[in-house]
Amino acid sequence: MASLWPLEGKDLSGGVGTVAESVLNIYLNGGATTFSAHVGADDCKRDSKRTSVEFFVIGDGKQLWRSGVMHANDAAKAFEVSVAGVNQLLLKVGDADDGNNDDFADWADAKFETTIAKTFKTGGEPVAAPVAPYILTPAAPPTPRINGANVFGVRPGSPFLFTIPATGDRPMEFSAANLPSGLILDKRTGQISGTLQSKGEFVVTLGARNSLGSAEKQFRIVCGDTIALTPPMGWNSWNCFAHMVSADKVKSAADAMVRSGLINHGWTYINIDDFWENHIPTSEKDVQDLVKPFRDEKGFIVSNARFPDMKGLADYVHDRGLKIGLYSSPGPTTCGGCAGSWMHEAQDAQTYAKWGFDYLKYDWCSYGDVTSGIIANPLNVPVRKNSKNDDFAIYPYKVMGGFLRDQNRDIVFSLCQYGGNDVWKWGGAVHGTCWRTTGDVNDSWRSIKEIGFYQDKAAPYAKPGNWTDPDMLIVGWVGWGRPHPTSLTTDEQYTHISLWCMLAAPLLIGCDMTKLDDFTLNLLANDEVLAVDQDELGKQATCAIKVSEIGNRIADLRVYEKELADGGRAVAFFNLGTEQVNFEFNDFTKLNLSGKKAVRDLWRQQNIATLNTAKDSLPLPIPGHGVLLYKFTTTK
Repeated sequence: MASLWPLEGKDLSGGVGTVAESVLNIYLNGGATTFSAHVGADDCKRDSKRTSVEFFVIGDGKQLWRSGVMHANDAAKAFEVSVAGVNQLLLKVGDADDGNNDDFADWADAKFETTIAKTFKTGGEPVAAPVAPYILTPAAPPTPRINGANVFGVRPGSPFLFTIPATGDRPMEFSAANLPSGLILDKRTGQISGTLQSKGEFVVTLGARNSLGSAEKQFRIVCGDTIALTPPMGWNSWNCFAHMVSADKVKSAADAMVRSGLINHGWTYINIDDFWENHIPTSEKDVQDLVKPFRDEKGFIVSNARFPDMKGLADYVHDRGLKIGLYSSPGPTTCGGCAGSWMHEAQDAQTYAKWGFDYLKYDWCSYGDVTSGIIANPLNVPVRKNSKNDDFAIYPYKVMGGFLRDQNRDIVFSLCQYGGNDVWKWGGAVHGTCWRTTGDVNDSWRSIKEIGFYQDKAAPYAKPGNWTDPDMLIVGWVGWGRPHPTSLTTDEQYTHISLWCMLAAPLLIGCDMTKLDDFTLNLLANDEVLAVDQDELGKQATCAIKVSEIGNRIADLRVYEKELADGGRAVAFFNLGTEQVNFEFNDFTKLNLSGKKAVRDLWRQQNIATLNTAKDSLPLPIPGHGVLLYKFTTTK
């Protein structure tokens, strides 16, 4: 392992080097008496100003020792603790809650003293016990109920398409009172289409009627400069099909979105990720059929053989009341080695609009070779070595953002450069709609935890039309070309959906839509949970409270709160530990809650309590890696 620095001029060995966050799980089975070590930041980051780590020793759930936050150049700390009778010892390194930046750490000169000869077993972070899928959300009633966002943004002159999301038995007849001139409603499908020519705000009363009853809902149409007034909801091909995507699979996803009824809960976009374009020469047999010219003789991009008619595909999706998106890169090639938009941005924006696409994910990929000088730069665009601040990172998105805005079509612009260069600070200025703040997510608890719970820094910049994107959803059948059921446990999936909704994140299903099981469908069809994501106020939740100990036992609870447009507050109680905790909560002032409140469980869609925040407490039985998602509203 690497040495610690400094410690009285000595290098130490005999331990474990790691990166925060990490957990080493040691099964002592009562065979040790003491544990001692020196801990600190690894010397490989001695010059870093970003290193911040904290060490914990936890025995059978009880905290035995804690280092406090340590930085690069801090002297190592020595300790010795009793582990007599301890069966399971956890050596945890935290990142001091500032994200994983240069957090290299060492448990050095680590020793156990034993009274008997015994072999200890080690492992990684403890996992939550598997739990069979359980469904919390009650089925939608057969009577009509109108769901989805309360507001819709469109620019003057852009094609308008909105499908009224309503559950209930079919056939159903739809209405839209006070619909502005230029828009028409198909009473059978609930699709509103047409064009608005002038800016303005219009309050429409949406209606739905079947043989069992009727429902109405107030709905605002805002014709102006901003689109995506609530986070986009839909599907993306990458996490299930990756390089094996095809037009037929995209059509199947669109059909499944309608057939499953998800369209009736506000799910809208069908997005094609990489590999709709032609590919550079390769020996990989799976893409040999895609090795064709990137562009035609005039420089316009062409789709590959798996996508013979992009305009026809867009029409197919639109006919079902859905919207469609696609993918590119500002570099010469995409992450998968297909055609990118480098030096053809204007042509590509025109082509996307001509084909009828509504969404563009723009992935950094090979553009890094432009900014580092590996690829010729005839346009003399900003590069890393001579750019001012973040100009080199902003430039390609500013270029494409401008060309997309020039089109006579609303195209959601999703910036994908993994959160570098504080994209949340400038994404809106380049006409971005949403921006990735992390690397790619995968179907593991570690990934969900390390991505989802570190988004607070972007929260001040989230607002209608500008959304923080922690990547796609990892529920259902995923697998990047080799689909399998998600590795997330049942409770981890409830946490995943709850957290993304609290973050006001774009919700893009990443699974094979033709394999939706009842549990996954139920996860994606809870309208009260989705309403937290789609709230028109556009606030991103932040962590208000952290609980590290309950009684004398170690804990890891995070409490997130989010202000809602109707004056209520959504509060999510997350348990990052592996075991269920039973917690009496009464710290309501930290959640900006006062007075008498009605408490509603959003997953179960049940009112569970009415409490006086000044004197009452709320019992919280939170499963390991699980969540309780509540809404608090003022009551008399």
